[in-house]
Amino acid sequence: MDNTRHTIILVDDNISNLTQGKNILQSYYKVYPAPSAAKLFKTLENVTPDLILLDIRMPEMNGYEAIKKLKADPRYTDIPVIFLTALDDEESEMEGFDLGAADYITKPFSASLLLRRIAKELLIVQQKRDLQNYANYLENMVREKTAAIFNLQNTVRSTVADMVELRDNSTGGHISRTQLYMKALMDELARCGVYSDEIEDWNMDIFLQSAQLHDIGKVAITDLILNKPDKLTRDEFEIIKTHVSAGVEAVEKIMRHETEQAFLRHALFVAGTHHEKWDGTGYPTGLKGRDIPLEGRLMAIVDVYDALVSERPYKSAFTHEEACRIIEDGAGTHFDPALIDAFRNAKDEFERVTLEVERQPQGSAELISID
Repeated sequence: MDNTRHTIILVDDNISNLTQGKNILQSYYKVYPAPSAAKLFKTLENVTPDLILLDIRMPEMNGYEAIKKLKADPRYTDIPVIFLTALDDEESEMEGFDLGAADYITKPFSASLLLRRIAKELLIVQQKRDLQNYANYLENMVREKTAAIFNLQNTVRSTVADMVELRDNSTGGHISRTQLYMKALMDELARCGVYSDEIEDWNMDIFLQSAQLHDIGKVAITDLILNKPDKLTRDEFEIIKTHVSAGVEAVEKIMRHETEQAFLRHALFVAGTHHEKWDGTGYPTGLKGRDIPLEGRLMAIVDVYDALVSERPYKSAFTHEEACRIIEDGAGTHFDPALIDAFRNAKDEFERVTLEVERQPQGSAELISID
């Protein structure tokens, strides 16, 4: 059997026309004759044609009714249909085109005209198929390139975040844990619809990756302060607070040379505002309430929670219950009250992360003050 030939179903209730059409076509195509629309749909159960030649005037189900049924079925809607008709009026042709017909051939038809019309339509079908295949190829190529770029960016981000954490060698696992806390909090926001108008356009993968850079500015802080084994003095505390402005400066410098802005915009807000407080007493600019970008308000919660439950040279780790109480008591002063409601619902997941992600507690200068 020649599998390279196109397949055509020829539908006509006139046996003479059916025989004539089959004789013309069978030298060039695989032809399945059907004496009725019912037989057409029976044939379609086993055959997927490249084209259907469909008579209009037939008993029981005419051509217009048959094409409506074809176009309503996802399995057949893309199969081109050429009407065979003895009708020769513009209104009938327009009705057929409106129903999805690809062309008309008026009976009685000549062999050369029939073959030419079929060849033209099959060429159009092949061109559409080639264009779709090419579009799919381009889409896959773009998807692969995008994935490669994303993976590269993710590797760079993770490397930078790891470098920050290695310099502040007392906070082992802080960045990875805060990212997991953030996911738990974002999942709860999505579930309960809090701030849905703001986060509906966020790409969650990109946002969660941006959270890794919340402390990027610590690379500008001297090791003598960053890794001091004792509690910071007031002057040292003021110096370490500059990691926020240093982080903003670093991200803004990258933004001037990078076209991918969504990740950097999140990173800018996370790095620059996660020490702001809801009542306006935070730093570096004293933003208040919803003037603090949502990214910063979210990061404030997960950053403080991790600092509280982590051991430091100058303090023992708070229990999960103690940390939750401190954070919940900070609603309306340190933290956004609406986010604290979400935190309250997600705190079991916070505890699970705390217990399951291995920490390496050493000396620290991590800021935990929520006064």
